[in-house]
Amino acid sequence: MELTVKGKHLDVGDSLREHVRMNLTNAAAKYFREPIEATVVFTKEKNHRYKADISIHVGHGIVLEAHNEADDPYPAFDGASKNVVKRLSKYKDRLKDHHKRQGVSETTAAAYTTFAGNENEAEGGKEPAVIAEMDTQVPTLAVADAVLRLELGNAPALMFKNPGHGGYNMVYRRKDGNIGWIDPEGSAPKKKPAKEEKPAAKAAPAKAPAKQDKKKAKAGKRR
Repeated sequence: MELTVKGKHLDVGDSLREHVRMNLTNAAAKYFREPIEATVVFTKEKNHRYKADISIHVGHGIVLEAHNEADDPYPAFDGASKNVVKRLSKYKDRLKDHHKRQGVSETTAAAYTTFAGNENEAEGGKEPAVIAEMDTQVPTLAVADAVLRLELGNAPALMFKNPGHGGYNMVYRRKDGNIGWIDPEGSAPKKKPAKEEKPAAKAAPAKAPAKQDKKKAKAGKRR
């Protein structure tokens, strides 16, 4: 396993680093044959509590994220780690199916803009303040794979391109804990109408032999 352990506003000692390595290595060995990549970040909050953020790449484009807070770094990590194991156990069959059919998925370039969340910024008809502008990628995914990414990750919503019709869809977390799926009507790109083939030219009807030719034919028979 490729493991990175970092600390924000605190030093991560060798003992804590080894505790993280042993825990995640044993957990990953139950579900993955090949090594995976994981990052753990410990943060000391202003209220003197500790937060542990775990991020694990469990498949092509799939990241499992878990978080937990406690009064000490060790229980903060242990709580997040239990969340990781629970979700890996829940989705192990779907992850196996994903690994079997995974390939290099297509992506579409898109612009990503972050606006200020202060409501006062938009008062009086003013445009909201732009905090950041960056480029991102919209993946092409089956609906089941999009739901899997959302459930394992920490994002509130995921936009993707539906390969079934080529239109853009979105899955999002509902307040009741379920996953919503938005498939706009007419989201599929319109197909250009096929060019109408011109009807084949009809063959000209055979012309009846001229009367003069008929007379010559009769004269030949009399001879």
